[in-house]
Amino acid sequence: MRACQPIRDGYVERDGVKTYYEVFGVGEPAVLLLPTWSIMHSRHWKMQIPYLARHCRVLTLDGRGNGRSDRPETGYREREFAADALAVMDATDTGRAVLVSLSRGSARALLLAAEHPERVDGAVFICPSVPEHPPPPGLRYPWEEELDTDEGWAKYNRHYWLRDYEGFLEFFFSQMFTEPHSTKPIEDGVGWGLDTTPETLVAMEYKELLGEETLRELLRRVSCPVLVIQGTGDAIRGVGRGIALAEATGGRLVLLEGSGHAPHLRDPVKVNQLLRDFAKSAALGA
Repeated sequence: MRACQPIRDGYVERDGVKTYYEVFGVGEPAVLLLPTWSIMHSRHWKMQIPYLARHCRVLTLDGRGNGRSDRPETGYREREFAADALAVMDATDTGRAVLVSLSRGSARALLLAAEHPERVDGAVFICPSVPEHPPPPGLRYPWEEELDTDEGWAKYNRHYWLRDYEGFLEFFFSQMFTEPHSTKPIEDGVGWGLDTTPETLVAMEYKELLGEETLRELLRRVSCPVLVIQGTGDAIRGVGRGIALAEATGGRLVLLEGSGHAPHLRDPVKVNQLLRDFAKSAALGA
């Protein structure tokens, strides 16, 4: 049983691809919880939705490739995800919103904040994947090549995904949730990952990246208030990217000591209070 039921749900369709969305709560401000890498669908926001819906109108969407959204063979560029989010805002009569992103969702939030400032009151980046440097701490192995080991981060490999997808999920989420007593979130993550296929994730890895020059230009164009929430124990992306993003945007940086790559699931009380306060302040233009 879900702790909070949507007051509205539905689909938007773009270029033949359907994206599922849900709306919770009423009033202002509106908060749009963006999709991250489609290894997870919108249920990873389950600790935020009930709390925020008491204070805000909350929108979620399953990113293409997982959940109730379509799984096209191609079409996983970051701009496609950003356009899907705009389509959900239009379908729900949401003129402006505070964006909240996790990891790979940060590129979509950055695109929206820089290129559609009239639709964005503020942007929260949780353990962001942008900017591109410093590089992630664990990805030292070629993704395309057949490797002679599958130990550790060697599992982040096209051939291993297709050979032992569940084994990759178990490893990846053990790195995502590095805090003690994380058995339940790791199990949740593996379950969410099994809602899609390794072939879908492989298709995403072939997507067109934004590129460093584009990212720098987008960062310069962000004019809305920014909050970066970064776990100091982030074993997926490392702590450096969150620090760099806050510096590049002039945003506020909150470091959560000992938190991993998903502090919104392992320290939801603290994260939810930060989100609530930031959303109300950003919507007022404070």
